[in-house]
Amino acid sequence: MFRSALIILFCTLFSGFALAQEEEDEEYQSEFVYGVNFNTNGGIIGGAMIKYARAMGPNMYQTFGLEIVNVKHPKELRAQSNLTGNTFIYGKQNYLFVIRPNYGRELVLFRKAPDEGVQINAIAAAGPSIGLVKPYYILYAYSPQDVRSEPYNPDRHNDFNRVSGSGGLTEGFGEMNVTMGLHAKAGLSFELSGFRNSVTGFEVGFLAEAYTKKIIIIPAAQNRSVFSSVYLTLFFGSKR
Repeated sequence: MFRSALIILFCTLFSGFALAQEEEDEEYQSEFVYGVNFNTNGGIIGGAMIKYARAMGPNMYQTFGLEIVNVKHPKELRAQSNLTGNTFIYGKQNYLFVIRPNYGRELVLFRKAPDEGVQINAIAAAGPSIGLVKPYYILYAYSPQDVRSEPYNPDRHNDFNRVSGSGGLTEGFGEMNVTMGLHAKAGLSFELSGFRNSVTGFEVGFLAEAYTKKIIIIPAAQNRSVFSSVYLTLFFGSKR
């Protein structure tokens, strides 16, 4: 009787240890993802991101990320040229592109099974915002034979009917100015992948950033130094 009890106890302890070891093996130590960002300040596609996560404990990870996004003014509206039919944004003086390196933490709220289910993580991250302010070029007709591609100037280009379209996106990079700021975000990520070593999912949350001065995007509208947005990021990657 005593020997049978010992055998049962040993088998129970061994099976418990094996299950714990299997669960530990299923926990990944690092993850690398990349994705596309959509946000309320960025139009149809806001930008792109990459992120590396490294385990700090069973349910906590530290993250190192990088985002590159285009921030638009809410008053931006596309117009059509009366001369050519081409579209442009009248009144827009500058683009705002932002590079956001960040450091953060991810807390596992619900861990998914190895090959199925959904894992939910709580996310917080912060870092500098490097604002790249690039002039917005338009095609302006001083006469039918004299059409110039120039940075929009509200004092010089004040006749809507003379605008024949927008200039090239690559124009003006040599005239770009840098404005520094800070950003922070908080959100939830949902990992949906059905494969053990791959990552597919999405992240939703709120982001706020502030710059050292107002960034002029549309001179005739109210411009800000503080921006906030709700974002959605679709991501893919791998873990090990």
